[in-house]
Amino acid sequence: MPHPVLVAPSLLAADFTRLAQEVEAVEAAGADWLHLDIMDGHFVPNISFGPFILKTLRPLTRMPFDVHLMIAPADPYLAAFAEAGADHIIVHPEAGPHPHRTLQAIGALGKKAGLALNPGTPVGHAATVIDLLDIVLVMSVNPGFGGQKFLDTQLAKIAELRRLIDASGRDIRLEVDGGIDARTAPACIEAGADTFVAGTAVFGAKDYAAAISAIRGRARPVAVPPLAAPPLAITSAART
Repeated sequence: MPHPVLVAPSLLAADFTRLAQEVEAVEAAGADWLHLDIMDGHFVPNISFGPFILKTLRPLTRMPFDVHLMIAPADPYLAAFAEAGADHIIVHPEAGPHPHRTLQAIGALGKKAGLALNPGTPVGHAATVIDLLDIVLVMSVNPGFGGQKFLDTQLAKIAELRRLIDASGRDIRLEVDGGIDARTAPACIEAGADTFVAGTAVFGAKDYAAAISAIRGRARPVAVPPLAAPPLAITSAART
C-alpha cells in the first residue's frame, strides 16, 4: 500500500526571532515532521545551527525531528544529534568514506537512517545500502540555499528510486527537498514521492495550514512498474 503524503516544514525558513512559536504553529497547522537542515559552511556554502537548537526545541513538540546533516565528516556528530532529539538522521554518501558504516551507526543509536542524493549523485548509492535505509531524500536543488527553483530533471530519479524501494520490499520513505510547493509536489507524487520538505512555501505563507494542505493535496503516489533491469551501478567518478 502506498504511504500517505507527509509534509515536513524546514525550520531554516522560519522566523528565528520566534522559533518556539513557529514550531508550535506548524504543528498546529498539520505538519507531520519538522525538517532541520544542518550546514557546516564546508560541505555546503552556508552555516545553520547545531544540536543545541534541537535540544531547545525538543520539549515543545511531538513532531519527529527529520535531521538532514549537510556536514563533512558526519560520523563524529551522529551521537550528539541523536542525544539532542533527532528521530531521523539523514547523511550524504559524499560526506564520509564509509556511508554503509555511517548508516549502521545511525541505526545503532536507535534512529531512522536516511541517505540524501544531490542532483548529481546517482541512484546506485542508495541501491548499495538499501537494506539499511528508512528514508531516501532526493535533493531537487543543490543543497545549501533556500528558495531555489525545482529541478525537473530529478523526477526521473524519484521514479527510479520508487521502483528500487518497491522491489526491495522495505518500508522506506521517499522524501523530496528543494523548490517544493503546491505546483511542484503533484509531479513528484506522480513519480512516486511520499514525503515533502517545504521551507518558504510554508513559513513564507500567511496561512500555514492552507500551505501544508496545498502541498499534501488529495493525491497519493501512483503505482510504478517494477524494475526492468538492475539499478544503475555507481560510476567510477562517484565518490563512495
